[in-house]
Amino acid sequence: MDDLENVLITDEGRVRTVTMHRPERLNAFDGGLTIDLGVAMAATAEDPDVSVVVLTGSGRAFSTGADLKALAEPGHGARTDGPPSDGKGFDRLLDTLADFPKPLLMAVNGYAVGFGMTMLAFADIVIMSTEARLRCPFTELGAPTEAGSSYLFPKLFGSQQAKWVLLSSEWIDAQQALAMGMALQLCEPDDVLDVALDHARRLAARPPEALALVKKLLTAPERAELAAAFAREEEALRVFVDGFGPRG
Repeated sequence: MDDLENVLITDEGRVRTVTMHRPERLNAFDGGLTIDLGVAMAATAEDPDVSVVVLTGSGRAFSTGADLKALAEPGHGARTDGPPSDGKGFDRLLDTLADFPKPLLMAVNGYAVGFGMTMLAFADIVIMSTEARLRCPFTELGAPTEAGSSYLFPKLFGSQQAKWVLLSSEWIDAQQALAMGMALQLCEPDDVLDVALDHARRLAARPPEALALVKKLLTAPERAELAAAFAREEEALRVFVDGFGPRG
């Protein structure tokens, strides 16, 4: 994975830290980051030397979602609700996160917007900065939900909270995220990664086979429902994009 330009990999014992690394764009997803993160996570899922994974972002953001500047470039079309990619890179990344077989912690060091927020629903544990701010701006953009959030968000923090988050496009602060159940713990910004790594090391001290088995038991019941949500959201996105009409 040495050739990945948009992702940094660090190993410590049986814990791997995967860092989204486009700090100049607040780790917004263009095709490169989408593909690189998908490759990194898929390889990590298969690596027998890794038991637990921490995902974070470089700089002052976890991720601000789709890179709108990249979306405006020729070849990326009208998509505004998810990361631009090679056409299937985003779908592959979603499937990798949905099927990820090892404990996955996310260290939210700053802004988490759009896919930067919806991807948190794939985490097993979220450690969040007290200064983090989150938002799903889909309705503001006139776009549908993505990344299975129409299913995962109600499951994660209840119907009304999920509906407010996804319908309002309003900002959520770290204290609200904690109260909603999106984070296990808040800590000072400079401590986020260290705290996440401490949790990861404690998990990695357990037998890896047991970790994988328990995670499989926890996530297996939701996989079919999540696949159905992906399909519904993909169809909604197709209708949304088609509504732009011919572009030239």
